[in-house]
Amino acid sequence: MRVLRALALVAVVFPLACSGKKEAATPGGAATPGGAKKITIGLSLDTLKEERWHRDRDLFVERCNQLGAEVKVQAANSDDALQNSQAENLLTQGVDVLVVVPHNAKTTATIVESAHRSKVPVIAYDRLISDSDLDLYVSFDAVRVGELQADYAVKHVPKGNYVMISGAPTDNNAVLLRQGQEKLVKPLIDKGDIKLVGDQWAKDWMAVEALKIMENALTRNNNKVDAVLVANDGTAGGAIQALAEQKLAGKVLVTGQDADLAACQRILAGSQTMTIYKPIKSLAYKAAEIAVRMAKGEPVGEPTKPTNNGRKDVPSVLLDPIQVDKANLASTVIADGYHKVEDVYKDVPKDQWPK
Repeated sequence: MRVLRALALVAVVFPLACSGKKEAATPGGAATPGGAKKITIGLSLDTLKEERWHRDRDLFVERCNQLGAEVKVQAANSDDALQNSQAENLLTQGVDVLVVVPHNAKTTATIVESAHRSKVPVIAYDRLISDSDLDLYVSFDAVRVGELQADYAVKHVPKGNYVMISGAPTDNNAVLLRQGQEKLVKPLIDKGDIKLVGDQWAKDWMAVEALKIMENALTRNNNKVDAVLVANDGTAGGAIQALAEQKLAGKVLVTGQDADLAACQRILAGSQTMTIYKPIKSLAYKAAEIAVRMAKGEPVGEPTKPTNNGRKDVPSVLLDPIQVDKANLASTVIADGYHKVEDVYKDVPKDQWPK
């Protein structure tokens, strides 16, 4: 059974070779024709089920390739045990640095331990790994994301009934995002301006979970909801489906995060109010550049600040997110090339497209 398991793991590896080079990596990195050690980076992804993670993967690989490194990618489909096993498989293949997008912030601590036994540094990408001797954390500032969502909400709906739909409770980013939201919302709840009429976490960031949470909140409050602080665009889609069933879509403020194509289209249609745009290229490129430097034994080369993961203050490179609504959608998401104007505005008359 152990042999079969190993074969199954190998089968789901996606080795993405350097541009113009086809040499297979050997444990510890293959030698290039010039004699230099070829760098191999392992990328362990929680999932590829959501649109954004395909972008992260492709951009990370692209930048590593440009820097002369090979990347081996595995995705665990939100399975904790599988992610741990896949990480072990990457270590067995001799990666020089392991970059991890954890599904479960706590259980992936074992990945860090295993990597360090193999003298391989670990970078947590986008999501922090808790209770571990993590080497580096590269992400957008998740607390700031929550602050920007709440800032937008309270400025546009300073009083009324609020529902809060947080992300996966196993994801440290969801916890940090919630902290940012509460910085601005809790004082208004304590003051009595905002009444929290629904408050739940969506398992695995699933839209269907958000749909159920929103349906229950609307039922309990006779549809009297003024704003919904939703953690990301996927769950926002579920909440908006519930609102649409009650003919409330576009009448209730709904936040989001990730600037997914569907969310940008909903913003133009009016059913979603805003999203948080995180320029993924900046994050993926930055992480790739740092990973290659670490593989070479060079300094990180970026200013860091500490993020406590329950065991230590982890050196962290944190990028700034951007508030996006209908007013600046064209000047941010589209201007950056994150989405094409013809895709975002496909349901809008062409004479109303941004010039």
